[in-house]
Amino acid sequence: MSAPPPPPPPPTAPRLLRSAAHEAENPTELSLRDSFLLLRPRLNPPFPLTIPSPPQYSQLTRALAFAVLAEPHVAKTHLTHLHALVTDGYDLLTSTLLALSNESFSKLLDAPKAQFLWLCSKLIQVSAIKIESLVVSLLRQIKGGDFTEPNLWLCAELLRILSSNWDWLLDEPLVLTSALFVYLRLLSDHYRLMGSIKMDELKRMEIDFCIKALRQSFDLCFRIGRDLVRLLQDLVHIPEFRDLWKDLLFDPTKFKFMGFNDFSDLYRLKTPSHYLSLRITPEMETQLRFLLTHVKWGSQKRYQQWFAKKHLNWPSSETLIPDIVRFVCCSHHPSNEIIQSNVISRWAVIGWLLKCCKRSYFEANAKLALFYDWLFFDEKVDNVMNVEPAMLLMVNSITQYAEITHTLMEFLFLLVDNYDAERREVIVRGALSAFDVMVRRGVVSSLEPLTSSELISPLLREKLSSFLSSSSGGVSIPSQEEESAENKC
Repeated sequence: MSAPPPPPPPPTAPRLLRSAAHEAENPTELSLRDSFLLLRPRLNPPFPLTIPSPPQYSQLTRALAFAVLAEPHVAKTHLTHLHALVTDGYDLLTSTLLALSNESFSKLLDAPKAQFLWLCSKLIQVSAIKIESLVVSLLRQIKGGDFTEPNLWLCAELLRILSSNWDWLLDEPLVLTSALFVYLRLLSDHYRLMGSIKMDELKRMEIDFCIKALRQSFDLCFRIGRDLVRLLQDLVHIPEFRDLWKDLLFDPTKFKFMGFNDFSDLYRLKTPSHYLSLRITPEMETQLRFLLTHVKWGSQKRYQQWFAKKHLNWPSSETLIPDIVRFVCCSHHPSNEIIQSNVISRWAVIGWLLKCCKRSYFEANAKLALFYDWLFFDEKVDNVMNVEPAMLLMVNSITQYAEITHTLMEFLFLLVDNYDAERREVIVRGALSAFDVMVRRGVVSSLEPLTSSELISPLLREKLSSFLSSSSGGVSIPSQEEESAENKC
């Protein structure tokens, strides 16, 4: 008697993510695939007319999300099915896609990645709930300094989606300004690249998008604050931006925004930390926050090496360092508990990042990112935590790394004198205010180490003392004797 035939193999489904053999399966992908396999027979027309229960709706939404991403040839049919059954404004769908984007977008296979953007564009058209968060998440997936084909493809495709949904963008100011921030920053890198027709097309698209946003919606763009000036300065060699810069300087009425009469108006507006997180991928953010929250002094080197190997190890990755410095200064503010613990400090991580700069251009940009809020500091508006890392890096480097203190002090004075000569008094006032607040708030007990240490050149010490005494009341610089007396009290 012959043996019974073997049971049929279990149904399989395409994969969404690439993964190594040793990696655990992504829980979001697993949940989507399980729903897809369970409901696969019900995903083809004719669709049932019954209203699903909440659990059924959740499972069906996950199944259809997987189907749209995994089956491009019938994606339109699956999307029609989704449109027919939606009862929550697409909230569950966009939340699922958002989780997939934040956790694993870089691991998506090419076909699912293309479908992901296609689905995103369709959800914009129906104003799905949380679609603005999904678009911002996708903007963060574009890696700075990465000129590989997949990254440039993402950059171009997302820009096409945004440009073709301009009216929607105007109703979503945070998305518009986030996209502007990202593409201004990317353009400064892309414009230096020559040769490729695709790259030339991308640069043209980026220029057109950014100029359109700035010319037509400057009242919204103004919300970016002072970092908008920093980004635009990197682009003044591009003809369209040179003309824009001239209008900002000499004919601000062209922008039809009553709140802007001069660059000083932008300088006074602190850039919200949201924008400064945009050039850091979610993966990088997670790893940086782990480093600055859990890694103890003495153990940081291997974590820094691992981070550098993963994110700073390709030819153009230095361009990321100013973005990371800006993120650490303005978007990661440790709690008092962390500050008082043995966890590595922000100033030390920034010191390491500065050492990672091999070319002077990127080093200068990183130092500008470090000191930028010093130039316009206003205690009523600004957070002392944004300026703290530079101060502590200068003070704590004196003993062993005096050259770091020396170069940072030199750079600060260079900025004060030359960043905006027409508005030098604004910058002097900002820098003096930063020094004053950090002494009063106890970031440092005094500025005496910077003005008296023999490890710093006499010329710099004298220049700093003269600068500090130029303030109306003078910045407090207690002598060693005064400090000793104060400590005894």
